[in-house]
Amino acid sequence: MKPPPFEYLRPESLDELCVMLAGTENAKILAGGQSLMAMLNLRYVFPDVLIDINRVPGLAGIEIKRDRLRIGAMTRQRKIELDPLVNERAPIVAEALHLVGHRQTRNRGTIGGSLCHLDPAAELPTIALLHDAEIEIAKEGGRRTLPIADFIVDYMTPGIEPNEVVVAVEIPLWQDGHGYCFHEFTRRHGDFAVASAGCLVTCDASGTIDKIAIAVGGVSTVPLRGVEAEEVLSGTSGDDATVEAALSFCDGLDVLGDFHGSADYRKHVARSVLRKTLKTAISRARDRLGGLN
Repeated sequence: MKPPPFEYLRPESLDELCVMLAGTENAKILAGGQSLMAMLNLRYVFPDVLIDINRVPGLAGIEIKRDRLRIGAMTRQRKIELDPLVNERAPIVAEALHLVGHRQTRNRGTIGGSLCHLDPAAELPTIALLHDAEIEIAKEGGRRTLPIADFIVDYMTPGIEPNEVVVAVEIPLWQDGHGYCFHEFTRRHGDFAVASAGCLVTCDASGTIDKIAIAVGGVSTVPLRGVEAEEVLSGTSGDDATVEAALSFCDGLDVLGDFHGSADYRKHVARSVLRKTLKTAISRARDRLGGLN
């Protein structure tokens, strides 16, 4: 199929982009286009205006600012995946990105595009939620910052207005030596995840977990934080019995079934994926702690 007819606009600056957004109705922003072009061709979306932001300067780049990783919304996923700063300070981001689609997809796909598309099976929204990221948003006349928990509103529904655009993502960095893991189950590499899970963890000198974050994706309408599982594991050694107790978090998930599998199947997969994720992250935290001593 071919896309429906639309007006094509290509701003040359952020100010021009914001003016366009304020002055148009039913517009869609074209960043990497890896999801949008398919949706246009399949006639899932019918925009009157398509605004191509690939020539807007200042929307791409990676930098460390005050123990926060700042990534411009137009930064290509492949560039983030290979960036040495990301691999050193936020290695789980690179680990998750390696699982996003295929290399050709990541060459064009952007971090801002993935967050705004907000597919519940996508890796980047789950990673952003895991890290308590903040989303910088611009519109004509000003900017605002939104916590990722507020940015994620509902199924494929980000918390931005039609006249707004995401310009950057800021990810709070964990201390050196933290453990991490992102794992997912797919039928084939590059497919949408049946279930995914991410974990960040730090341990004190005795090996006790003093800080942990857990997020699960692909099982509900939005990615979810595993607050209950975090509470079970915090202050423990992270032994196998405690990990199994933490997995009871999955029992209370509002899981959706589809042609990939029933709700019960997804819940079973989520437990398996989360178990592997937790054990790997805790093991890495202890190994890295030993390397720093």
